[in-house]
Amino acid sequence: MACIVLTLLAVAGHASVNASDRFVLPETIDFNDHVRPIFNSHCTACHGGVKQAGDVSFVYREQVLPPDGWIVEPGDPENSVLIERVITSDPDFRMPPPDHGPPLSADDVAILTKWIQQGAVWKASYWSYAAPQPQPLPEVSDPTWERQPLDRFVLAKLDEKGLTPSPDAAPERWLRRVTLDLTGLPPTLEQRDAFLKAFDQNNDAARRDYVDQLLASTAFGERWASVWLDQIRYADSKGLGLDGRRSVWKYRDWVIESLNRDLPYDEFTVKQIAGDLLPDPTIEDLIATAAHRLTQNNEEGGTDDEEFRVAAVLDRVSTTWQAWLGVTFGCVQCHSHPYDPFRHEEFYEFAAFFNNTTDSDLDEDWPVVQAPIDPRDNSKADQLDRQIRKLRDQLFQSEFAQLRADDVWTPLRDLKASTSNATRIEVQQVDDYEEFHTVDTVSRNTDITLESPLPAEMKQLTAIRVTAKPLDPKTGLDDSEWGFVLSELKAALVVDGQDAPTEISFARVISDDPNPFYDPNASLDPKSNRGFAAYSRIHHSREAAFVLDSPIEIPANARIRVTLKHRVFVLGAFSLVTRRGHLAVSDSDDFAHIVHDESLSKARKKLAELEKKRSEIKSVSVPVMQERPDHLARPSHLFERGLFLTKGKPVTPDTPESLHPLHRDDLGDNSLQPNRLTLAKWLVSQDNPLTARVAVNRVWAQLFGTGLVLSEEDFGSSGEAPSHPKLLDFLALRFQGEQQWSMKTMIREIVLSRTYGQSAKVTSDGLRLDPQNQWLSRGPRHRLSSEIVRDQALALSGLLSDKSFGPPVHPPIPDGVWKPFQSGDKWSPSKRGDENRYRRSIYTYMKRSIPYPMFAAFDSPSREFCAPRRLRSNTPLQALMMLNDETFAESAAALAARMQAARKEPREQIRYGFVIVTCRKPTAADLDDLMTLFDLQRNVSDKQAFDGNGTDQISDNADAMTTVAAVLLNLDEVVMK
Repeated sequence: MACIVLTLLAVAGHASVNASDRFVLPETIDFNDHVRPIFNSHCTACHGGVKQAGDVSFVYREQVLPPDGWIVEPGDPENSVLIERVITSDPDFRMPPPDHGPPLSADDVAILTKWIQQGAVWKASYWSYAAPQPQPLPEVSDPTWERQPLDRFVLAKLDEKGLTPSPDAAPERWLRRVTLDLTGLPPTLEQRDAFLKAFDQNNDAARRDYVDQLLASTAFGERWASVWLDQIRYADSKGLGLDGRRSVWKYRDWVIESLNRDLPYDEFTVKQIAGDLLPDPTIEDLIATAAHRLTQNNEEGGTDDEEFRVAAVLDRVSTTWQAWLGVTFGCVQCHSHPYDPFRHEEFYEFAAFFNNTTDSDLDEDWPVVQAPIDPRDNSKADQLDRQIRKLRDQLFQSEFAQLRADDVWTPLRDLKASTSNATRIEVQQVDDYEEFHTVDTVSRNTDITLESPLPAEMKQLTAIRVTAKPLDPKTGLDDSEWGFVLSELKAALVVDGQDAPTEISFARVISDDPNPFYDPNASLDPKSNRGFAAYSRIHHSREAAFVLDSPIEIPANARIRVTLKHRVFVLGAFSLVTRRGHLAVSDSDDFAHIVHDESLSKARKKLAELEKKRSEIKSVSVPVMQERPDHLARPSHLFERGLFLTKGKPVTPDTPESLHPLHRDDLGDNSLQPNRLTLAKWLVSQDNPLTARVAVNRVWAQLFGTGLVLSEEDFGSSGEAPSHPKLLDFLALRFQGEQQWSMKTMIREIVLSRTYGQSAKVTSDGLRLDPQNQWLSRGPRHRLSSEIVRDQALALSGLLSDKSFGPPVHPPIPDGVWKPFQSGDKWSPSKRGDENRYRRSIYTYMKRSIPYPMFAAFDSPSREFCAPRRLRSNTPLQALMMLNDETFAESAAALAARMQAARKEPREQIRYGFVIVTCRKPTAADLDDLMTLFDLQRNVSDKQAFDGNGTDQISDNADAMTTVAAVLLNLDEVVMK
C-alpha cells in the first residue's frame, strides 16, 4: 500500500506543477461537475447502465460506495480500489484496460483523489434531475446595463469571462431580428417607418409596443408552431409502407391557435397527453391528443399490426421524454440507461401509461373525432357530442349490466359444430359449458354453424349470448391474437318432424364495448359485412347478447342452430374469424324490457336524432387517443432486450424512481391505477425539474441560435452542461411561477432584454474569448430556418397569402421529385395566381418519404421521429435552390415588378428594393454594385433581343431588374438573421 500512497503523491504533485498552464484543481470537488464526466468518459462503457462488468456500475451510488459498494472508501483514497486501479502500471489490472482506451490523465486522477479525500460526496442526481433553485440577481460591473432581470445573469458571466457586452444593435437591425423571430416574416415598410418614428421619441416604449403587436399577430402562432411540430413529429402522411395520406391537419391548426391565444404551457401539455381523459372533453381537447397519433403506420400487406402498434406505443414514450423532458429515454427500451439512473423496467412502467389506447396499426386510423371544418361550428358540435356521449353511456350501462348478469344465462351443452369451407373446428367441454375452437389455419369467409339442444326447463327464448375468446386464452391476454368480425348472425329453432326450422328475428345487439370500432347491430344487417367485433386484435373474452324482437315459446325437444358469418380480413392475409367461443341462452323478461321499454326507446330515438344533426355539420376525421374500458384493459410487460415478442414480468404505470413521484391526489380514487391524465399532471408538476427548463431552453435556442444547454435533445449526464445554469433556473422558475406558463410572456421578456438587443458585430476580443457566442457577448446571428427563408421571399415579393388554417397545400416542386409508393397520392401544384400557391410554409403538405425539396435542402427534419434540434448546414445546394427553385424565381420576378412599380428610375427602384429586403438603407457602394449588375444584365438582354434584321427591340428592363431582385433575396444578410 505504501507504493500506492507514493504514486498518489506523485500524481498530485504533477497536477499542481502544471496547474499554472493547463489545470487548476478546484477547491471543492463537485460530483456532477467534475467526477461524473470522468466516469462517463472512461468507465461506464463497461461499468454503466448497460454493461456492468464485475457487477459494478458507476451510474448507481449503491454499487460504488459503502455499505453495499466496495469501490471507494470515502476519506481514504489510498485504500480505495478505484484509485488503485486507475494508477497501476500493470496492464492486467489497470482501468480502463489498454484495449479500451488510454489511462486517466493526471488531472483526472487528481480530481478523483481529492473527491475521495473530501468524503466522496455522491450527489443523488445530475443537475437537470434536481429541482431548479431560486436565484438572487447577481452583482455585476454595470447594473445600469440591465433592461430585464435576465441581463444581470448574462453580464455576471461576461464579467467572469473578462468580456464586455456589445452595444445595442441599430434599430433597423433589431426590428428585423425581432420580427423574424416572433412572426417568421420580415417587417413591412409601414412597420419599419412607424417603429423608427416611435423609436426616435422613446426607444424602450417603441420596443415594448412593437413586440406586443407582433405577439398579437396570427403570424406568431404560424412561426412558432413549426418548432413544436418538429418535436411532436407532425406530418401529413403515415410514414411506413405506402406512406399514404393522413388527415391530421386539424391538429396543426390547433397548435397554431393554441400559441396565438397563449394557452398556458401546462394546459398545452395536459391536453396533448390526455385531453380525452379530461372531464367532458371538447372537440379541441380531443384534437390535441392527435399529438400521439402522429406515430408511423405500416400499411403493407402481411404485416402484424400488433408489432407496429407496440412500436407506436414505444415511440410515444420516447417522444414524450424528448419533447417535454429533453432526455434520451428511448435507449432504456433495450437496457438500463448507460449514463443516467433509469432502469430497464422503468421504461415499460412508463410505456404502460400509453398501452391501453384503442388504436392499432391499420389504415382506418381509428379512433377518430369528427372535427368541424369551420371552427365556428365547434360550439354546436360540442353541445351535440356531450348529449350523444351522455345518452350512449346511459344506454350502455343499462344494457351491459344485463349482458354480464350470469344468473340470467344458461350455457349450451351437447354442441355440434361445422364450417362452410376448409376451416376445421372441434368442440370440447370447458367447466359447465361446451366450447368450439378452430384447428390450424382458417379460411376466408368462414361460416361457423353451431347446433345444440335447448335446456329442457326453458319455456321461452329472449336472447342468445355469444362469447368469443382467443384461440389460446392463457396466452392471448398477454400476446394478443388476430380478432374477429361477426358480419352476420343467423339463428333458428329446429324441431324434429317440422318441415323447416323457425327463423329467429333479432331486435338489438348488446355489446361489451361502449365505443366499438364497428356497430355491433350491423351483425343483424345482411347487407353489411361489419358487426360485433374485436377489431383487429383480441385479448380478453368478448361478449354480445343478441336480443329477440319478442320472446318465442320453445317446443319440446327443440334445438337451436346459430350460424356465425365472417366476411372481413385485414392487410390482405389475416381473416378475422371467431376462433374459440361458446353460446348461452336466456329466458329472462328483462331483455324484452330492454327492447320495448318506452324510456329506452325514447332515448334511442333521441340518440339517432342527435347523431343525424351531428352528421350534418361538415367535418373531417382526425385520429385521436381513446382509452380502452377497464374490463378490456391490456396487461403491460417488460420486454426482454426490447423485443415485444419476449415478454418479461408484468408492470403497472409508473414514473422513474430517480425523479419526483406521481401525486396520488391526481388519481382521484386511490384505488385506481395511474393513467395518462396522471402522467400529464406529473409532467407539469411544480416538482418536475425538467419540463420548464426544457421549454425555456427551446425558446432560447430559437432566439439565440443555440440553447443555454447546447444539447437540446439531451439534458442527461451525457449531454452538455448549461452555459448559464443560474440563468436557466431563474427563467424556468419564472416561467412556472410569475409567468404562469405563458409562452408569450416568457418570449416577450427575452426579446426585450439587453442581451437579445446587442449588436451581432464580432469584435477581436469576442472572437478570441467567445468564438461561438456561448457567453452571449453579442447579439444572435444565424441562418434562418427553411420555412422562414421561403416565407420571407414570398413576403418581400408581395406574393405571400395571409390565408390561415385548412388542409395542406401543394406549392410547385421540381419535376421528377414526386414518385410516391401510393399512386393515388397526387401532388397537384396550384396554378399561378392561386393563393394556395403562396401560402405560408407551415401549410405545405408534409410527406415523410418525399420531403418538400426546399425544406430538405435547408435542414428541416423528415418528421419520422421527434427532432428536438435542427442542425444548420451550409451547402451549395441551398444557393442553387434559392436561385433556381420555381418559388424563388417567381418571388424574384414579383419583387422586381414591385420595385419598378414604386419608383421611376432604376437606381431608386434598387434603393427601394434594398430597403424592403434588408430593412436598412443601402450605402453608396451597395447601390453602385447593384447598378453595375443591372446595367450588365440589361446589356446582355439587349443583345439577345436583336432580331437579326438590324432592328433593336425595346427592353423594359424587367429581366435585368429580376436579376437584381434575385441577388437581393440571396444576400447573406437576408438569409441570415
